[in-house]
Amino acid sequence: MTIDRKSVPSVSVSYARNGASTKANTLGMRAMQERAYDKRGEPYLLIKSPPASGKSRALMFIALDKLANQGLRQAIIVVPEKSIGASFADEPLSKYGFWADWTVTPKWNLCNAPGEDGGKVNSVGAFLESADKVLVCTHATFRFAVEKFGVAAFDDRLIAVDEFHHVSANPGNKLGLHLAEFIARDKVHIVAMTGSYFRGDAEAVLSPGDEAKFDSVTYTYYEQLNGYEWLKRLDIGYFFYSGAYADDILAVLDQDEKTIIHIPSVNSRESTKDKIKEVNHILDALGTWEGVDDATGFQLVKTSAGRTLRIADLVDDDANKRARVLAALKDPAQKNNRDNVDIIIALGMAKEGFDWIWCEHALTVGYRASLTEIVQIIGRATRDAPGKTHARFTNLIAEPDASESAVTEAVNDTLKAIAASLLMEQVLAPRFEFKPKNPATSSATPGFDYGEGGYQPDKCNVGFHEERGIFQIEIKGLAEPKSTEANRICREDLNEVIATFVQHKPTMERGLFDEELVPEELTQLRMGKIIKDKYPELDEQDQEAVRQHAIAALNLTQQAARIAAGDAGGEPSANTALIDGVRKFAMDVRELDIDLIDRINPFQEAYAILAKTMSEESLKQVAAAIAAKRTSLSPEEAKDLAQRAVRFKKERGRLPSISSTDAWEKRMAEGAAAFVRYKDEGRYDRP
Repeated sequence: MTIDRKSVPSVSVSYARNGASTKANTLGMRAMQERAYDKRGEPYLLIKSPPASGKSRALMFIALDKLANQGLRQAIIVVPEKSIGASFADEPLSKYGFWADWTVTPKWNLCNAPGEDGGKVNSVGAFLESADKVLVCTHATFRFAVEKFGVAAFDDRLIAVDEFHHVSANPGNKLGLHLAEFIARDKVHIVAMTGSYFRGDAEAVLSPGDEAKFDSVTYTYYEQLNGYEWLKRLDIGYFFYSGAYADDILAVLDQDEKTIIHIPSVNSRESTKDKIKEVNHILDALGTWEGVDDATGFQLVKTSAGRTLRIADLVDDDANKRARVLAALKDPAQKNNRDNVDIIIALGMAKEGFDWIWCEHALTVGYRASLTEIVQIIGRATRDAPGKTHARFTNLIAEPDASESAVTEAVNDTLKAIAASLLMEQVLAPRFEFKPKNPATSSATPGFDYGEGGYQPDKCNVGFHEERGIFQIEIKGLAEPKSTEANRICREDLNEVIATFVQHKPTMERGLFDEELVPEELTQLRMGKIIKDKYPELDEQDQEAVRQHAIAALNLTQQAARIAAGDAGGEPSANTALIDGVRKFAMDVRELDIDLIDRINPFQEAYAILAKTMSEESLKQVAAAIAAKRTSLSPEEAKDLAQRAVRFKKERGRLPSISSTDAWEKRMAEGAAAFVRYKDEGRYDRP
């Protein structure tokens, strides 16, 4: 069978559509909102929940309770840009069972209102002196207001920060600096909301000390999508093209799917540097241009099949034209009209906070540097809508050409795309709850389905809790986290750890293209170093526990996806595919232990996808470019291996052997020898 390399998704996930995430309780709250409301008394609350899960309304419920029952004087809602302020417009919550309505006096919605005399910053000051209860403003307005009026001026108020991933613990991030000051003063309540907590630039959002003060509400992508009524499948793929992308775009664009096309940044190698010509090129590829709709400003293009596509151009620099198109897209009367628009072409717009429920395909040309941005773009396509059963995200990337510099850039883009794909597979999967297997004490947990035959006391079991979307997996030899913080990390932050791991280029380069790789060099050494750097406050035992949990989550997801795809001939099966894949992997091996998991290369399945999506010639070019960069063992790597060798001796009563047939033992011996050599050369004093 010939494989069409434009049709191989790197991630394909199917869901049950049980309707749970869209059903409301007697107070009008959906599942995520009810979970958040249960923690409404917390002074510092972090809500991590996917796009379209109802975070803005959850905040309304919480804020109203804090104002009415917790003694707070006012609520200030802070959003990254003016368009997102619309998410906090008036809502008649009592109509759906709540005890109050959400109202914002028009002059205090500074995303719409011009502000008092002297501008919007002065309006914040006027609001603080008023008896009104709610203000909505942008991050920028809030930052300037804090600088002008001081932190103390906001005492006894709720500060709610939407799209919290814009915050950073970096001293150069003013919003992060102000929040740290608020937390240190401890006179306000803070609710932070985000659909993508990790940052693409790997900056911490909060310092560990500040983050420890927050209580978290986590609602996973799995819970969200599994609980929809309509959407049952999500595909994510990276595909490669040669020549001009507009010539190849119809190979991945289905004209019958509602699509947002994000054209490349003018600074990327995919860009022709003329964005207007690129839009026109796309329009020409789609069909014959027939003019502009007078009412909406949409471009009208007739396809070869005789259908007229309505296309919104958000790239045009003419402010009046773009404003008319934006107004047509945001028209409340058209929100539920699937036929209002067919394709949106954007550059720097239609991402975070953009709500078009009918979007079935987010097609992005050129790699986006931030994982957060990719999550936000994918979120445009994951809204639930009547009749919408499939959604997909496609990243079109230019294959390398003959020049060495272009190959280097192509390698970087390719690795970033694979990292995003691996991470999204993790984000979309159910949560993992790992337990060490002890035949004498291990037992079944109520609410978990252990598959055919039920719980087996003498085996490592895989249980699944459908309602909570949690895997429970028993692993022999697994280290348990001891401290409260290590337990929290294993429960909530494994995806952040994995994000750091898959974004490390040398790690991925070796995992994909080094045929002599000993997997433990990545799973133990590299992941171990990430944990040490990321969580230096943990002791060595807890660091090792976090490492084991993170690598188990990554490798089990990859193995399960491989099995699921193989069983289904490359097509996703029922929503149980990933669950069945984990179970089958656990059954196929003699014993599911941590040593076995450490011996799996986390990138082997990604390479299989890459080989299907990239031409053979380009793949060889990329492999050659990476091979040319390989270096001998560094002093730091030798030191890490020597430390592992010491641990090996404690466990086995002997040092690793350089002549061992076990590749990892041999590598530790080589590292220990290199460490001694480097030490003799004065590279460092001790391991």
